[in-house]
Amino acid sequence: MSSIEQVLRLTFRYTVHFTEGIFSASNDLLRDIIAAGADYKPVRTVFIVDSGVAACHPNLNADIEVYCAQNREIMKLAAPVAVIAGGEDAKNDPRQLEKVLEAINAGGICRHSFVVAIGGGAVLDVAGYAAATAHRGVRLIRVPTTVLAQDDAGLGVKNGINYFGKKNYLGTFAPATAVINDVSFLATLPDRDWLCGITEAIKVALMKDARFFDRVEATADALANRDLAAMRPIVRRCAELHLNHISSGGDPFELGNSRPLDFGHWAAHKLEFLSGYRIRHGEAVGIGMALDSTYSWLTGLLPEDDWRRIVDLLLRLRLPIYASELGDHADNIDHPRSVLRGLTEFREHLGGELTISLLEGIGLPLEVHEIDFARMAKSIAELKRIAADRAASAPDEHFPVAMLAGHSAGGHDADERAVNR
Repeated sequence: MSSIEQVLRLTFRYTVHFTEGIFSASNDLLRDIIAAGADYKPVRTVFIVDSGVAACHPNLNADIEVYCAQNREIMKLAAPVAVIAGGEDAKNDPRQLEKVLEAINAGGICRHSFVVAIGGGAVLDVAGYAAATAHRGVRLIRVPTTVLAQDDAGLGVKNGINYFGKKNYLGTFAPATAVINDVSFLATLPDRDWLCGITEAIKVALMKDARFFDRVEATADALANRDLAAMRPIVRRCAELHLNHISSGGDPFELGNSRPLDFGHWAAHKLEFLSGYRIRHGEAVGIGMALDSTYSWLTGLLPEDDWRRIVDLLLRLRLPIYASELGDHADNIDHPRSVLRGLTEFREHLGGELTISLLEGIGLPLEVHEIDFARMAKSIAELKRIAADRAASAPDEHFPVAMLAGHSAGGHDADERAVNR
């Protein structure tokens, strides 16, 4: 018997840029990124746009066409701009993936060409999955347009779609060539999407940086009131922390079973599915973090003062900490609609031993491998109590404070779906 061992060492390099007005005539950023990666000119380029972004920016397609024409020596618009459904519909409906692949095919895109994806995290995931699998990988530029996508989803190396009712069941690890955070897109977000994106900032602060949590806490009122000047440093610090984790965390392609930046996500993914995606990802993450923080406190790991700061911050940002799907069948993990089944699915998704991040303090994560189901059910009951008290004492006519309940299973009405997500 004999063997030959082969070792491959690969280096990936990409930059996250911060700008405003990406398609204005005076902004050369996109053109320069494409020119720097070009093996020939003009470079064939296709654009994938989130339907919510297109609705909020009705001139976007024309702006893209004009920008490509002005830079025709560098880039060529290889196919009409493809608009696909935004939000979780993009990842649940196979037709959206097909639209992206059709655009790549129609545009004659090869490994030396570019796909530019403009939209929320779900659209970036779908476009990234298509780009990573077409020709076994074509170049991708991400342009995140939501708070959540700019401070989390658009930054990493993951792409994916939902399948078998499971979040990101099909996917790839494929870094983009570049990420462009254009702050001007955030101005068109509805309040709900503006606010729920901040949950990812709270998450990375709880896992990585107590001083960053202090900053989010100190600017909570400004953030809740849509102060763009307050949001800019939040998005940038999130990017710094995420990129540092990806590059120095030792496991960028998640070969192990530890994912600290998925704090709160085991419950979040299950809540999204149980609600028929009525609960948006950022909202579900907020609920999941409230749950795991409460469990950490009841377990004796997290000081009560820290726990109260976490829950109070979510409430100050008018974010839900409870949903009816969280409490349904919480005492019966064997029930198919119990949120606790999300633990099994989370372990399956990671592989290996169940690994959940809890908290010993703000900025002090602790990994555990077992969960006390009775104590988790008690944590859910505690959040339900707090949410009910808050909803009774401080009702908000514009946003579902503390508790998400009573909405139709189908999600949101037509005018709310046609937003920049």
